[in-house]
Amino acid sequence: MGQSSRVTLRPATVADAPMLASWDREPHVIACSSDDPDAEVAFGGIEWTKEIAGSTNDSYYMIAEIAGEPVGVMQVCDPHTEQTHYWGDIEPGLRAIDIWIGPPEWLGRGVGTQMMTQMIDRCFATPDVTGIVIDPLNSNKSAHRFYRRLGFKIVGRRMFDEDDCLVMRLEKSDWSART
Repeated sequence: MGQSSRVTLRPATVADAPMLASWDREPHVIACSSDDPDAEVAFGGIEWTKEIAGSTNDSYYMIAEIAGEPVGVMQVCDPHTEQTHYWGDIEPGLRAIDIWIGPPEWLGRGVGTQMMTQMIDRCFATPDVTGIVIDPLNSNKSAHRFYRRLGFKIVGRRMFDEDDCLVMRLEKSDWSART
């Protein structure tokens, strides 16, 4: 990927909602969000306008772009304080990240690595953040390999509602020693 393929991150806006809704119908996005072979939309059909409008310091979305073209999205949250308590009882000082590439032509081109590397650096630039947790589906073996390459370690399997996930974690000290 050349210099013109450098990923930049910007906050998501409600103007991005139709694009995100269209990405949620892509088979690869559905597959990363559900093990249901009959699912027609990812993430249970999130209402993106409300989701983005409801962003807070504790939970927000970032759009990844290459040369101004949106190619992916990330959700970043403080799993200890965010209002849905998705992660349950979890210690402070963490961030949780979800990532997905929208247009299928951007898969396998290093976009996800750039997105995660930039966001990990941003998260760990906050002094009180000591670790990052993620929860790919247990069935998503390619995601497990991707996260292990970034230094995430397996914590264990966990059910989040109906989703069988593999919780993984990256410690700030491990990331700092690696770079």
